[in-house]
Amino acid sequence: MANKEEILKKLREAVENQDVEGAKKAAEEALDADIKPFDAVNKGLGKGMETISDRFDKADIYLPEIMLSADAMEAALDVFRPVMEEADKKGKGTVVMGTVEGDIHVIGKKVCMAMLRGAGYTVIDTGGDTPTEKFREKAEEVDADVVGASSLMSTSKPIQEEVADACGDDFITIHGGAPVTEEFIKEIGGDAYVPNGAAVVKTVNRLMGQ
Repeated sequence: MANKEEILKKLREAVENQDVEGAKKAAEEALDADIKPFDAVNKGLGKGMETISDRFDKADIYLPEIMLSADAMEAALDVFRPVMEEADKKGKGTVVMGTVEGDIHVIGKKVCMAMLRGAGYTVIDTGGDTPTEKFREKAEEVDADVVGASSLMSTSKPIQEEVADACGDDFITIHGGAPVTEEFIKEIGGDAYVPNGAAVVKTVNRLMGQ
């Protein structure tokens, strides 16, 4: 059996190489080796997506490759999902997360959701192109602790502010995506800026006092 580092490398490379079957197999190996889904996402799948995102930013690859890498990551997450759902039942808190209205990009959000689920949070996905009012409505419906708003397009920055305003002081809000910065999130009254999937669990733990 491969050791932990070898399996994490397989997960990372499966995402980087858009290898769906390889991602599934590596995820199954990870479970057999008692690797926690959180570690598999944080140190394997997430690292692969970081590499893909960097290559996309440099125009080394384009959207079709990004989507194929996301498919590979999703295939691995499907293997981990039963374990993540069991962790959800322990109930560290509930997070509602979506991509803001006018923006359909969901890859970064998926990474963050996987990280949070692996850490024991219940995560409700509102999907892409989420109307501002739906963030609050869903948060009220499920009695959420945290609302997460993601975006990739620069034109979506004002919508991030709308989400922060809609949630007010009733819900903790976290914000992420290429067009936003920590300074911007402070200006709009959001509770925290999340630069990447690796930071989301620490950020939510801190905001939740855990």
